[in-house]
Amino acid sequence: MTLRNFKHISASSLKEACAILSKSNGKAVAIAGGTDLLGVLKDKIHAQSPEIVVDLKTIPRLNYVKATEKGLRIGALTTLTDICKNETIKDQYALLAQAALSVASPQLRNMGTLGGNICQEPRCWYYRAPDDLFHCLRKGGNKCGALLGENRYHSIFGSVRVAQPACSETCPGNIEIPAYMDYVRKGDLRNAALIILESNPIPAITGRVCPHLCESKCNRSEFDEAVSIRNVEQVVGDYILDNAAEFLTPPKKQLKKSVAIVGAGPAGISAAYYLRKAGYPVTVYDKMPEAGGMLTYGIPADRLAKDVVQRQINAFKTMGIEFKFNVTVGQQGVTLTDLRKKFQHVFLASGAWGERTLAMEKAELLTPGIDFLAAMGLGKKPALGKRVLIIGGGNVAVDVAVTASRLGAEQVTMVCLESRDTMPAFEEEIAEALHEGVTILPSFGPNKIMEKKGQLTGMEVVSCTSVFDEKAQFNPTFDESVKQTIEADQIILAIGQSTDLSYTEDKVKTNHGWIVINEATRATNLKGVYAGGDIVSGPASIIHAVAAGRKAAYSIARITPETRMPMGESLEVNCDSHNKCNRTLDIKGIDDIQAEAARCVNCGCIAVNASDMAPALMALGAKIKTTRRILSAADFFAANIMKCTVLDHDELVEEIEIPAPKTTNRQGYQKFRIRNAIDFPIVSLAYSFDMDGDTIKDANIVFGAVAPIPLRAPAIEAYLEGKQVNDETAMAAGDVTMDSVKPLSKNAFKVQIVKALLKKMFV
Repeated sequence: MTLRNFKHISASSLKEACAILSKSNGKAVAIAGGTDLLGVLKDKIHAQSPEIVVDLKTIPRLNYVKATEKGLRIGALTTLTDICKNETIKDQYALLAQAALSVASPQLRNMGTLGGNICQEPRCWYYRAPDDLFHCLRKGGNKCGALLGENRYHSIFGSVRVAQPACSETCPGNIEIPAYMDYVRKGDLRNAALIILESNPIPAITGRVCPHLCESKCNRSEFDEAVSIRNVEQVVGDYILDNAAEFLTPPKKQLKKSVAIVGAGPAGISAAYYLRKAGYPVTVYDKMPEAGGMLTYGIPADRLAKDVVQRQINAFKTMGIEFKFNVTVGQQGVTLTDLRKKFQHVFLASGAWGERTLAMEKAELLTPGIDFLAAMGLGKKPALGKRVLIIGGGNVAVDVAVTASRLGAEQVTMVCLESRDTMPAFEEEIAEALHEGVTILPSFGPNKIMEKKGQLTGMEVVSCTSVFDEKAQFNPTFDESVKQTIEADQIILAIGQSTDLSYTEDKVKTNHGWIVINEATRATNLKGVYAGGDIVSGPASIIHAVAAGRKAAYSIARITPETRMPMGESLEVNCDSHNKCNRTLDIKGIDDIQAEAARCVNCGCIAVNASDMAPALMALGAKIKTTRRILSAADFFAANIMKCTVLDHDELVEEIEIPAPKTTNRQGYQKFRIRNAIDFPIVSLAYSFDMDGDTIKDANIVFGAVAPIPLRAPAIEAYLEGKQVNDETAMAAGDVTMDSVKPLSKNAFKVQIVKALLKKMFV
């Protein structure tokens, strides 16, 4: 492969180098020997190549080893060869000399510097694949290919969260799925419930009807099947409702400021929950006789039982949320102006209840799909023809079609402009409609309504060749030479929804019928008035509405969301997930969801830190002086996006300080690798401990290449305290290691290497 072109600058000082890096807007990188930067550039392992390479090896006076009574001071550009040959280091800091000598070939040691070696990029085949083949977690992607793929040389001590996992990132509610799955695995439904409630107050509902976009990106999909996240959520949601007195409780402290919410759909009740939880008195107004919005009046009961919605609403009432039903804001003496005077804040979530119509003759003979479904929600059986034609390809159209079929229609046909592959309805719901015997005619649109003596007889439809124009605007085109007539005595429209914003008195800013908000604050142009859900976004999923309500509530209450999955946090790899197994189909109780949660990989980065000098410096208690600060070696190494250290982009290593060891100190470096010419440890071990007579004291044990960072082993250190140096101690130390090791499907052999190196430590 050939290198991409870049500008090369030979820096004359660290100050100059830092200034170049700072001004480059991320387009410059530093090279110091040992960072493997040229190999990275040659193989094109990153999506973007740097425009500037700053050569640090031209900086004078950074190649030195200075011994003092307090210890060593080593310049960042000191070569590994100089470290190997230095008599003071060989005599008093053998560990450092041995680690430097273990670095591959003499040529590499001549070029490699101490600073460069400790700043190497992560080691992982997926990360380092030529031509940036895998956008892995460590590069800011959402998948670690090594977790369920090739992982022979990866971490055996867990992973690190360096990016949001794919499931949580795809979920519109950003529910921290791996975090609650971990609790489910352990049988702790209480903590699992608390995590879900932080992002979604109605999991018993979404667990039944959510489109589970999270599952579409689950990393198990390419291994066997996605984790059945929605079904797990349903069981936890039912657990919450069964224990509503514990989870859905009134706030301990009530605030004086109050909030009015217009609309009791998913966005409205979500906002009500989070605001009430924060202590606000909350009143929800809705035009219907019951709460739930489309949950109650739009989703067929066979998909979402109404008693589930009612139990959820009753629990919210117990929290102190007040509901006022059969109230149409803008009428009956309750106007938006009245609400703004009575309440400190108003949240508009009245949804999209209007049905778009067709601009053609006889359109008055058509039935609105929303009205058809709402009648069912009100407990009324809607008028139904024998041959029913539904116009539309979205979720509402599918719900109408399935409902009509189950009500007894002899023939149900759906016609939509979109092709079968681009229908906006969720695939799962389309499959259900087909199972119910619904005929789907894609890529056709209405052309003429057929009637006789005021009675519908059918519709002429025409081929749709494209739905959108070259600007991606809705602008369908048709081929009128391809037509057909569909007989029907009832035609139901489900071609999109609209809003009724008359109650806003034209004071709220809108765009094409949807309310305009500040995306950051969720506020409208009216002071104290916020909006969210379908009234802002247009028709979307329930979880989209839930998220909109939560975000508005957080903005009103000025709550900063916290995360259970902070970046840089060490994770326990779920080793049970590495065996292929199909998802659990019939999930009913805790045993089932525990089995399903055991399939969750708990995605994190398992690339390892392969620097030989890193574990050596940690074991010696070194401090690393940068151009900005002084850090302990333990604090210096960290896993992050394309980084193995805590260095900022324009921060450089200046010097390493190592305290003088005691005269009774014993230290060394062990490294296992496949071939001596390859600078990559499979496992390395740096150790330093003092001897109190025949017993060990103050041990520092650090492993390399077995975790995303050089790994201190406190459990082994504690065990060694006061023990004698012998084979029995070494064997027992290896057993202590087994308590915390988490080998993957293909790298369990590393555990035996760890134990062997521990034993060799005492030879």
